[in-house]
Amino acid sequence: MSTEDGSRIVPLPVDQPVWDRVFTVAPLIIVGSQESHGTFNLAPKHLATPLGWDNFYSFVCSPRHSTYHNIRRMPEYTISFPRPTELVTTSLAAAPRCEDLTKPSLLALKTVPASQVQGVLVQDCYFFLECRLHSIIDGFGRNSLIIGEVVAAAAREDALRMDDRDEADQINQSPLMVYLSPGRYAEIHQSGAFPFPKGYTR
Repeated sequence: MSTEDGSRIVPLPVDQPVWDRVFTVAPLIIVGSQESHGTFNLAPKHLATPLGWDNFYSFVCSPRHSTYHNIRRMPEYTISFPRPTELVTTSLAAAPRCEDLTKPSLLALKTVPASQVQGVLVQDCYFFLECRLHSIIDGFGRNSLIIGEVVAAAAREDALRMDDRDEADQINQSPLMVYLSPGRYAEIHQSGAFPFPKGYTR
């Protein structure tokens, strides 16, 4: 099979995951959860999305990770959306644990207390969610879907959409960071209005 411009379409075997064969665009978030000894863990995730149009947010995790067990034990957590300026500190949050199970790299992330849940938010991000666990759905291979109800939210003023602000200029002046899976990132500076058909409703 080929496309109209002559490019060849290559079948991919599905007896193994297909996600490393092409680049896909994903958000990049930092999930904050409370450890059993009371400190807070911060872990970057990219398989994340709002779940519908109401205030529910979900992300994929694994029972192999502390985040999963922390949220099962303490069903409150935070989500911070980093800016491109926070690329290095976001990467540090993914550093492996030491033999004593601590993550010294987290000391590089400046945090502030959450307002409605037991948790911390990463200070220099642009969008913040505080969540209470709605449900965990296991069984996606070795992964699970964690769904939270948003009980508090906040955003940097320059990230807020406003009627008197040109949205293209806003994104150009306050770019967004996305994860290009696998293993890359991008800054979004340019954008255009999506050409919805007349009469479209969500």
